[in-house]
Amino acid sequence: MKHHLPGALCVALAVAFPGAAFAATPAAPAADLKQLREQLRELRESYEQRIQALEKRLADTEQQATRAVSSAAAAGTTASAAVQSVVKAEARAAEAQATADSVASRPTSASAFNPAVSLIIDSKFTRLQRDPSAYRIDGFMPSGGEVGPPRKGFSLGESELAFSANVDHLFRGNARFALAEDDGAGVVEVEEVNVETLAMPAGLKLKAGRFLSGVGYINQQHPHEWDFSDAPLAYKAFFGYRLQNDGVQVRWVAPTELFMEFGAEVAGGDKYPGAERKANGAGLWTAFAHVGGDIGDSSAWQLGLSHVRANPRERGFEDNGVSNAFSGRSQTWIADFVYKWAPNGNSRERYLKVQGEYLQRRESGELSYNLDADGVAEAASAARFRQSGSYLQAVYQFMPHWRLGVRGDWLRSGTADLGTLDPTGLPILAAYNPARQTAMVDWSPSEFSRLRLQLARDKSRNGESDNQVWLQYIMSLGAHGAHKF
Repeated sequence: MKHHLPGALCVALAVAFPGAAFAATPAAPAADLKQLREQLRELRESYEQRIQALEKRLADTEQQATRAVSSAAAAGTTASAAVQSVVKAEARAAEAQATADSVASRPTSASAFNPAVSLIIDSKFTRLQRDPSAYRIDGFMPSGGEVGPPRKGFSLGESELAFSANVDHLFRGNARFALAEDDGAGVVEVEEVNVETLAMPAGLKLKAGRFLSGVGYINQQHPHEWDFSDAPLAYKAFFGYRLQNDGVQVRWVAPTELFMEFGAEVAGGDKYPGAERKANGAGLWTAFAHVGGDIGDSSAWQLGLSHVRANPRERGFEDNGVSNAFSGRSQTWIADFVYKWAPNGNSRERYLKVQGEYLQRRESGELSYNLDADGVAEAASAARFRQSGSYLQAVYQFMPHWRLGVRGDWLRSGTADLGTLDPTGLPILAAYNPARQTAMVDWSPSEFSRLRLQLARDKSRNGESDNQVWLQYIMSLGAHGAHKF
């Protein structure tokens, strides 16, 4: 059966559904025309909705594409920035390396004018029974060094100003000055000024200038590094509290798992146990060796043996206002040991340090007695001395920042062989064995500050005991290098 549609409807359907066959009908009545218009309106609305949906999808797709392009561009920018950062970092590293090479190779580099600077402030308050200006160590020749306690009451102590810097890749310079007070006037003493090598092969190191000798254990430490406010009696009697000279030092550390160090020094010998020289050449020679290692994770040890030889000429000293002089040969042997314990090697909480040294000195030569203003002696005779001294101390940090310490000092003057001289004319050389016992407690809120209370009973003077109370503070400003073992 074949259906006939109105002509206008056939055209509309042909547009909407191409390929389909529709037949036109004769003119339709008005009702059919109205219906046709309604159908066309519905078709138009349907197409408009479909077109709007397509346009929306197209817009969404375009937005997604735009975002993807933007992300890709941002990623490219980030990658480019990263590459530029790497390039800049490499450039900075190359520049830093070039600067380091320049600093190492040029003596006039900027670091030469920017040394490490430190100031150690040391001040004391003492309460003493005896007059410190009359202090002496009976049984021993006066060394002329700083052996007595500071003046009663407040005193400046011995502060230190230090400078150090690498000169270049081969040498390092050091300078240290002691700032003290003498009879109310400020005194600046050149404690150390030297140059040491940095790049010698096979563990060798040379030092030239003024330096603290490497003999013994405590001799290499500066006063602010001591565990007590003053030096042991043996060092005061044999070295004037420390051995210091102008000369050359060589050290060698063996390339072994066990620490082994050997050293020797040649110096002018102008200071005790030597004397001011009026001749060319050296007047003092030393040799020393140290060996040490670990015991498990908590303990460490070190042993040392040292020898000091000097040839003093007219080494003067006074006894009861009488001027005397000794000329001859002086030899001192030193044996030292140190033991340290800290749980698992952590010394911040607790630790124990035990150290001691034994010194023996032999001197032989000529003793000139009662010199006049022209240096002419009333009498002279061969003289021999064999003397010894030692100390033993222990320091225990029982909690963070707090330590307790005890020390015992002993000296043996021996019997002085004065030949034909009357020993009663030299009372200071009469046989006597000085001793001292010391206890201390200190508080160190940081590695840069320390407050200390020290009590001592000193029997250095025959028949005179001196009960001493020391209060001390030590403050470190500026560069602060690691202390020796």
